[in-house]
Amino acid sequence: MSSNCWIFATRALMGQRWVHNARLQVSAGKITTLEEGAAAQAGDCRVDTLLPALSNLHSHSFQRAMAGMTEARVAGRESFWSWRTLMYRFLERLTPEHVEAFAAQVFMEMQEAGYAAVGEFHYVHHQQGGAPYQALSELSQRIFAAAGQTGMGLTHLPVLYSYGGAGKQALAGGQLRFGNDVARFGRLVEECRAAAKALPADCLVGIAPHSLRATAPGDLAAALPLAQGQPVHIHVAEQPKEVEDIQAWLGARPVQWLLDNAVVDKSWCAIHATHMTAGETRGLAQSGAVAGLCPITEANLGDGPFNGPGWLAAGGAFGIGSDSNVRISLTEELRTLEYSQRLRDLSRNVLVPEQGSVGAYLYTHAARGGAQALGRNAGEIAVGKLADLVAINSGHDALCGLSEAQLLDGLCFAAPDTVITDLWSAGRHRVQGGRHVAREAVSARYRRAIADLTQAL
Repeated sequence: MSSNCWIFATRALMGQRWVHNARLQVSAGKITTLEEGAAAQAGDCRVDTLLPALSNLHSHSFQRAMAGMTEARVAGRESFWSWRTLMYRFLERLTPEHVEAFAAQVFMEMQEAGYAAVGEFHYVHHQQGGAPYQALSELSQRIFAAAGQTGMGLTHLPVLYSYGGAGKQALAGGQLRFGNDVARFGRLVEECRAAAKALPADCLVGIAPHSLRATAPGDLAAALPLAQGQPVHIHVAEQPKEVEDIQAWLGARPVQWLLDNAVVDKSWCAIHATHMTAGETRGLAQSGAVAGLCPITEANLGDGPFNGPGWLAAGGAFGIGSDSNVRISLTEELRTLEYSQRLRDLSRNVLVPEQGSVGAYLYTHAARGGAQALGRNAGEIAVGKLADLVAINSGHDALCGLSEAQLLDGLCFAAPDTVITDLWSAGRHRVQGGRHVAREAVSARYRRAIADLTQAL
């Protein structure tokens, strides 16, 4: 699909204002011309309401195949840690062909849900038992193939995962497929960057030290220069046990330890950051790092709610991710984020400073924060930005009774994903009429792969 086209929108969101009869030119994946109060021309792609598309800043695409498999209670208290045990068992059967098929399905579903790009936090590197593939980046190249097939914007984040737990515990079981020391991780990142040159220019390769429990202070310090100015993502403070384990080992809670021992800045994305003190919340927000929030997965795993009011009060940036991909829905991530705050605080309309539309604040700030987290020149409709764009139908039953001022509230809190009609990833027009252009082929391959995997289980 060409990334050069003209788009005519009945209305378009530019910054904080609605522009009527907007005409955009897209060239080489970027917005090159913007006209207001224009007339549609022959050959234009015509849409109703055009928005900047969000970036999905945190995904483990292979976990999509586990959706629905871990929702039965067993003896004892269910938790993140018991879910993780099941995930490791699942990994024992995962093949490169599965990885590619699952990633393509996930990327297609994300685009149909309104995401133009994804941060793939990729930690399955090796064969069962931990032996490397002949090409160290074999499984990353499978992710690249899926991005190429679907046209998804990709920030690939190879993960450094060296230890099985806080205090340099040995890797075991399914973790063996993740393991690299810093030297081999450096070779992996180099291979990934070479392989990614086959994808469009908006594809980036950053790094992801998995977490403080899966690395160590010296390893982290040695690995960070490998980012070379690209995004740095890390899981942090997701679970109380993690916080307790790191404090017992390193003498500080994980967020505070990072603030004291690493140069945390705007290139960083702190995934989850759920269990922070007020001081940690202020410090991390003021560092410029993006909070990578995954509300559906955090609810599914029982992680707990993020400190939204404290984060916003400190001027923190945030974006959203689908993490485990148990449910891929951009609008549901946003509403779950807000509802988690309402349930905790016994209040309404929490995630907006002072006053105004909650939906508009959530959507526009998640668009900018997600783009920042992926190192992506996107997040708003403006000349020079990547053409990461999504069109919705304001005449849908869920939205038709709303004013323009209420439209983003309706999108975030009332609309199904079927309000989305079109999606461009850096100008690649991959969703048309509400369906991905490669849906049949991608879905058929996914079904074959999931049947093969479940039979093996």
